[in-house]
Amino acid sequence: MIISPRFTSFRYLLLMGALLLVVTTARAGNPTTVLILGDSISAAYGMSLEQGWVALLERRLREQYPNIEVVNASISGETSAGGLRRLPALLQQHQPDLLVIELGGNDGLRGFPLTLFRQNLVDMIEMAAGHGARTLLLPMEIPPNYGARYTQGFRETFRAAADTTAATLGPFILDGIATNPTLMQADGIHPTVEAQPGMLDNVYAAIDAALRAHE
Repeated sequence: MIISPRFTSFRYLLLMGALLLVVTTARAGNPTTVLILGDSISAAYGMSLEQGWVALLERRLREQYPNIEVVNASISGETSAGGLRRLPALLQQHQPDLLVIELGGNDGLRGFPLTLFRQNLVDMIEMAAGHGARTLLLPMEIPPNYGARYTQGFRETFRAAADTTAATLGPFILDGIATNPTLMQADGIHPTVEAQPGMLDNVYAAIDAALRAHE
């Protein structure tokens, strides 16, 4: 039996098409996952979760990355120690490609020892790396009434944690917001609903860049 070269080429094209379909289906079944590990700033304190910056992030990301999943594991009052305790189970459950850490505000407000705070951040970053996830570390600021030495040391802790790991240090999420009373709730600590789009704008480019680096 003589097999026509045209028939052989047709079979080859069918095979390549089938392989492409398998690869495409596999990718569709494995979405890119972003895990947000934060405190009340990311837990939409004083409003519904749908109004918070993380929910806004998911909507914007899906315009560019249809196959993306954003998991908000933020809890009001969370500290770096609490985040460290919860992270192993979260990594196991969600298998994120990108971890965004927005923690530290409550550590600073409690005067938590900076050496321990830094170690908690480093441990979370390294734990995420062990699961194949990149980390974007969002720095936080505290009021100056804690003293110049502690306030400066607190600020530098985020840079130090990023510099000693593979994490990327992102921008201050409340930049231009924390100092604007009209964008802060009555407690002066938590941003309003109106501030959420600005918070997203502050960090979106860094999150997008981290996702592009993952591709």
